[in-house]
Amino acid sequence: MSDRFAAPLPGGIGVSRLRVYDTVAPDGLVGGTPHVHLCCTEGYVVTDGEGAVQTLTTAGFRETPLRPGAVVWFEPGTVHRLVNGGGLSIVVLMQNSGLPEAGDAVLTFPPEVLADPAAYAAAAALPDGGAPGADVHAAYRRRDLAVTGFQALRSGGPAALVAFHAAAVALRQPLLTRWRQRWEIGAGRAAADTAGQLDALEQGDPGYLGDAGVYTVDQPTERGRLGMCGLLDTYPATG
Repeated sequence: MSDRFAAPLPGGIGVSRLRVYDTVAPDGLVGGTPHVHLCCTEGYVVTDGEGAVQTLTTAGFRETPLRPGAVVWFEPGTVHRLVNGGGLSIVVLMQNSGLPEAGDAVLTFPPEVLADPAAYAAAAALPDGGAPGADVHAAYRRRDLAVTGFQALRSGGPAALVAFHAAAVALRQPLLTRWRQRWEIGAGRAAADTAGQLDALEQGDPGYLGDAGVYTVDQPTERGRLGMCGLLDTYPATG
């Protein structure tokens, strides 16, 4: 077995397993925290249970059913929220070495919270950073505040979503250098490697094929980390 950190996952993605929260939010629905990603596409592979993902884009609101075997993905700018209809568990595929769980997420807090970085940080904070065993009620509290903001976004029409996108970008500006570095050693590296391999193949050069490795992670590195939508079993990022 080769060093598991020597190569990123295919395409420089990140993977985690998610058990969606099973408590009731202020609107009476059971599930996770509505939020948006700014530069990452995210995908769900449903493994157990049932539910739905609610999405909000400039095209409007949509609710997509989730059942075992379903695969759903959405692009940056899509506000999304998981609704748990019972035992909903998902394998989450995240662009850019798992950046959606490492910074590229803005929760749909009310506008006055989004406009104040200190207030946003306080509202989004979890004890011990959400480490396994941390008080899950803190995650429920921030979920409930985000659901309140999400309801306002839905009723506010396209203009409200445009304003939310602008506030989200302003809030995350200080993190962009770090995000770019993560992309460069993850998805950017994967794309560059493929370009080099295609060049070699066009030249009839099989040399790089002799450097192939096999990688494995036997178990999640953490079980039960508090995520935005539920309890996460996380795997190491390789980029």
